[in-house]
Amino acid sequence: MVNLKNQFEQLCFPFTKDQDLISRLWKEIETKYTEKNRYYHNLLHLENMFRELETVKSDISDYLTVSFSVFYHDIIYNATSQSNEENSAITAESRLRELGVNESEIKTISSQIIATKQHLLSEDHDLNYLLDADLSILGKDFETYLDYTRKIRKEYSIYPDLLYKPGRKKVLKHFLEPESIFKTEYFKKKYEAQARENLISELNLL
Repeated sequence: MVNLKNQFEQLCFPFTKDQDLISRLWKEIETKYTEKNRYYHNLLHLENMFRELETVKSDISDYLTVSFSVFYHDIIYNATSQSNEENSAITAESRLRELGVNESEIKTISSQIIATKQHLLSEDHDLNYLLDADLSILGKDFETYLDYTRKIRKEYSIYPDLLYKPGRKKVLKHFLEPESIFKTEYFKKKYEAQARENLISELNLL
């Protein structure tokens, strides 16, 4: 079981002993990720990402920055917005400065968060693990995958099928276009085949 609150506190302790500040920052994360319109991009998504990353922790050179990136990558989430990642990165920069995180680490975290928009292969090895963990849901068994697609549809419930389906098809094709969906050998081996099957099955259902 991933205790997100405890994990966030442990991340903050090297930078500050101000418990009020840490509590306020955690409360904001908790509040944002439990907004009523979040059916998939919620705390459970963060838990799942950490569970996936835990298994490859020894291969990640800077687990601290990756962990902050997980916590803040979807802190701003609005289905009608095209700039969630940018706004999440801006929020992360502001909060991490309050904590006293150094600027080079803040810059790394910010760029990692923005990279979750396109999910492109990177020369940053740590980032590839972050992106793969973010997409790991795509490679789960089909029943779990279908549940994920229903939750995404609910998040976009403002849009009628007429608009949603072509948009969703575009997203699925974007993931299927590269030679592989996953960037790291570990995640390719674990999820690639099932993920391709799932995406193609969803495309056929749309």
